[in-house]
Amino acid sequence: MMTEEANYLSKEKFDELTTELEHLKTVRRREIAEQLEYARSLGDLSENAEYEEARNMQAATEDRIRTIEEQLSHARIIEHTKGSTVSLGSVVTIQKQGEKEEHTYEIVGSAEANMQDHKISHLSPMGSALMEKKKGDTFSFETPKGLQKYKIINVK
Repeated sequence: MMTEEANYLSKEKFDELTTELEHLKTVRRREIAEQLEYARSLGDLSENAEYEEARNMQAATEDRIRTIEEQLSHARIIEHTKGSTVSLGSVVTIQKQGEKEEHTYEIVGSAEANMQDHKISHLSPMGSALMEKKKGDTFSFETPKGLQKYKIINVK
C-alpha cells in the first residue's frame, strides 16, 4: 500500500510517532527477543503456546514499525500560520444554518482525524468545504442526510 501522498501531521503527532517508533525498535524488539529465547528454552516449538504468542507479537510489532515508518516517510509537518483563512492546523468555530449551537473543530491531516477530539480531516466533506474560507463565510457540503449549510463564526 505505498502511496506517494503527503501525510499531514501536527508537530506533536510527528514527535509522538517518532518516540513510539524508537521504543518499538529498541525496547519492544528486545523484550520480544527475550520472550522468544525463553519460549525456545521450553523445548518442543510445535506445541509451545509461549513461542507462538511471542512470534505473533513480533509480527504485530514489525507491522506497526513498518506502518509508522511509512507515515513518517511521507510526513509533512503542518506549519499553521495564524491567519483569517482556514488551512491545515486552523481551529474553526462553525454554526449550522438555523441553529444556535456552535461547534469548534481543528483541521488536521487524515492520520490525526478523530471526531471525539473534534479533529476533522482536510479531506473530509466538511474539512474540504472549509478550506480557504474566512470568518463570516458560509459554506455547504453533501452528507448522506443531504446538503448541510454552515457559517464560519471564527478562525484561529
